[in-house]
Amino acid sequence: MKKYAYNEITSMQYIFLNSGIQVSVFFLAMPRKLAEKAGTDGWIALIIGWAITVAASLIVIQVMKKHPEGILFDLLTRYLGKWAGKVAAIFFALYLFYYAYTGLVEAILLTKASLLPQTSAFTVMLLMLIPTYVIARNGLRVLGRYAELVFMISIWIPFVYLFPLKDAHWLNIVPLLKEGWKPVFSAVPTTFYSYIGFATTFILYPFLKNKQKASSAIMISNTLTMLGYLFITVICFVYYSPDEIQKYNEPVVNILEAIEFKFVERMEMLFIAFFLLVFSLAWIPTIYMGVFCTSWLLGKQDHRNHLRILWLFTAVSAFFFIPTFNQSDRMNDFLIQIGFAVEYVFPGCLLVYLWLHDRFQWGKHL
Repeated sequence: MKKYAYNEITSMQYIFLNSGIQVSVFFLAMPRKLAEKAGTDGWIALIIGWAITVAASLIVIQVMKKHPEGILFDLLTRYLGKWAGKVAAIFFALYLFYYAYTGLVEAILLTKASLLPQTSAFTVMLLMLIPTYVIARNGLRVLGRYAELVFMISIWIPFVYLFPLKDAHWLNIVPLLKEGWKPVFSAVPTTFYSYIGFATTFILYPFLKNKQKASSAIMISNTLTMLGYLFITVICFVYYSPDEIQKYNEPVVNILEAIEFKFVERMEMLFIAFFLLVFSLAWIPTIYMGVFCTSWLLGKQDHRNHLRILWLFTAVSAFFFIPTFNQSDRMNDFLIQIGFAVEYVFPGCLLVYLWLHDRFQWGKHL
């Protein structure tokens, strides 16, 4: 009997979960950040970042094939001993909690600035945490269904962003490589924040019903994320001039001011409220997987007690302190650095070690 068969997810649910985790509030400011680094050639950096991410994701899949019925910590326990599995569980739990917290903080700051300026940050945090607990307590299968639901009801969003194209200036993005490749490559690290989150495959892999499709599923997921980012980035680049786009903190929101419907006075307000639903996929699954790590560490199958403790700790801490926009930006910069090490460097190093282990059969000498 499979150890994790009780909570299996389909390939489609995995695709939407992985892509949902990658799409965070950073999505709103990404065109500006790319324009600051590489001008209107910043969209090329997205494609390069996607190629690197696909390679790193496939390495994660190859690592998990070494122990398909267990998560990363089971694999490390098998190859390196119990201490390695426990250390990895602690580190991944902290990483996932930090990832979720940065997403929550940005969502709260966005909500206060745009929707509820007179509401305290503590109240907004509670409004976020209540549905988070309701969904996360029910396990991975419910999370997969939630990701499917969010995707299905979000399909209409790209079509709305086609309206500003009537005022687009396509000459903004030509000629390509105006200043050469150097600015483009300097923008590639910025794109990594757009793609981090695929390392959750270390935990999600044994829950997949059809593991033979894992490689294609993670490629589809990363490609889906890339196409979404590329679509909105190109639209912002052709609508705003190269200098104008850098004046807007969140051009993805500001561009909505150009869209007018008789039945909606401020389109951007409606979209921000809806975006919060999409962005919730950045923190709800990572919170669940974080408490899954701590539950594994203590040998518990039920994660709900750990989830309640984390929920209470986050709510109480929000009563005393919520980071500002500047502090949130610094938190995101730190997350990019950690995420690069965890999601791009670590899988490659681990795969090399496992290959050497099996090649020279180190286990026989222990």
